[in-house]
Amino acid sequence: MINRVLLRIKIVQILYSFYKGEGKSIPIAEKELFHSIERTYDLYFHLLQLSIEITQYAASRIETKRNKFRPTEEDLHPNTRFVDNKFIKQLSENIQFNEYLAKQKLSWVNHPDIVKELFDEIVAADFYAEYMNASVADYAVDKDIWRKIYKKIILQNEELDSSIEDQSIYWVDDIEIVISFIIKTIKRFDKNNAEKQPLLPMFKDEEDAEFARKLLRGVLTNGNQYRQMIDENAKNWELDRIAYMDILIMEVALSELMDFPTIPVNVTLNEYIEIAKNYSTEKSGTFINGILDNIVGQLKKDNKLIKVVMFSENKK
Repeated sequence: MINRVLLRIKIVQILYSFYKGEGKSIPIAEKELFHSIERTYDLYFHLLQLSIEITQYAASRIETKRNKFRPTEEDLHPNTRFVDNKFIKQLSENIQFNEYLAKQKLSWVNHPDIVKELFDEIVAADFYAEYMNASVADYAVDKDIWRKIYKKIILQNEELDSSIEDQSIYWVDDIEIVISFIIKTIKRFDKNNAEKQPLLPMFKDEEDAEFARKLLRGVLTNGNQYRQMIDENAKNWELDRIAYMDILIMEVALSELMDFPTIPVNVTLNEYIEIAKNYSTEKSGTFINGILDNIVGQLKKDNKLIKVVMFSENKK
């Protein structure tokens, strides 16, 4: 689940904290990195859990109306398509899902206002009305409504975004990419798997975990060398005039360029230019592209940049 795009961002964040702090060691930085990754995996389950919380809230609303002093005909015979959603039922019975929630003690019990607000937004959406009144009700449609809810409502809700950040400092800026993983999970759900439907693993494979470990250690070990390379190629700029985050991003990019011969140069450059656009200044992407391009040219000229062409698909 935790792909290399997110791993690169996590490493930049951990390094920023590392350099700003005092008395930290490489093992401590590595421990913090993997703790941050584990917390993002928690968020994956926590946001999946939100679909069940919303459904349970909807069911409680139906029950409240049924028990009114003078219930209407609609109160007594409501449309229960939303609360009877087959995808939600399967998720609520998922063994892996429930074991993880119990182990990590994840819950929305202290955030009822968020659950209510999201449900109200769902009910107000046009696609909800279409779903509730559709002539066909099947498993595929039940999955699709939740794909739309995550994409069009949960992802866009500012109150949820603030709540997530308040719940954990490790979840800042994670919600968008985690919801993309949830949408992928919904698409993969198969009713024939019942309660044994596999959820996404923390890492696709051990190679990705080793990528994160090696990249972090590469920057911490060779950071001074990379800063010197940046200084030499930043014409008309002094290091103390360059945004600190830009220097840090370029250090990580250089570590990847030097230590991962199977990752193409253009992949590395594009990834860190995107990170710069999102996490540094408005002009950082263009600036970093220029500096790294100069460094790559010099490294190639000096035969210091070795890249291996892989016949299988390269990991990004």
